[in-house]
Amino acid sequence: MSLILVNSHELVVGKPLPWALYDSMHNLLLAQGDMVRDEDHRKSLLAGGACHELSWEGSGDKNKGDGPAGENTPAPEPAEANKDDAGFTFDDMKLRVEDRLQLEPPPQLSKERLVVKVIGFMRGLSLLVTTPLMANGQRLQLLENEQVIMRSFSGKNAFAFACNIVKVNKIPFDYLHLSFPDNIQGLAIRKTARVKTRIIAAVQNNESDATEQMSAIISDISATGLSLDAKKPLGKKGDALNLAFRVQLHNIEAFLSLKGVIRAVINDEPSPGHVRYGIELQSLQPNDSVILQSMIYQQMIENPQKLV
Repeated sequence: MSLILVNSHELVVGKPLPWALYDSMHNLLLAQGDMVRDEDHRKSLLAGGACHELSWEGSGDKNKGDGPAGENTPAPEPAEANKDDAGFTFDDMKLRVEDRLQLEPPPQLSKERLVVKVIGFMRGLSLLVTTPLMANGQRLQLLENEQVIMRSFSGKNAFAFACNIVKVNKIPFDYLHLSFPDNIQGLAIRKTARVKTRIIAAVQNNESDATEQMSAIISDISATGLSLDAKKPLGKKGDALNLAFRVQLHNIEAFLSLKGVIRAVINDEPSPGHVRYGIELQSLQPNDSVILQSMIYQQMIENPQKLV
């Protein structure tokens, strides 16, 4: 299922929905045919980033078959208040040669999202990208006229757009001509982006006399904080912690040793026998901060479904 943000004018109070509404994690908010109760309900859905499934065969599409798939899909609802009814343009993505994009192939070919690189573009005509390779190193066998979804990240926005494969080229190397995107779906990301993870960390409480290191799982992380799931108590609110863990940056392993403070102890157990802690990171060294930001941006591009 590929989701796009619902536009403000698509949600009408008291009118049955033409499609189901989901949150960014694919949880159902409203079923098809349900109605938005009132204006407050409408505003809360928009503020929460409600999405509906991207459909290639929308009924009533007057230009069906006359251009790139999805070009008549309404523009998304950006999060900034000053862009309530504005869409995004190709220029908003700030694409440059060798920028990484994520290609979502037709579902019958693969459910895996694959990374490609921008070769160049001719405005209004074509976007050129490298041919995606599967995990086994084989070229994905895409055909002309097939439809794909492309995703990218720039600044504080995550983008998605639909393209047709105009031409599959093998000379002088494997690359694709994609139809130039006319409709860009965008999601404004909060100031400090947070992504889901499952990283094992060694934790030591500086407030206690014990020197024992405990293990915990980092379940999500941002450039300023993270969530820890632990089987044993790590401390109480206000306690200072030492955290040590490893992250992967494009197949390169980096080791981080950070300091944090417990800001929240969440009683609702994420799973039996676990307690979740909200940690604020403090006194980050410049190199550590760069590694964290790079890891988060990598996840946002390659696994946008992990955004919290």
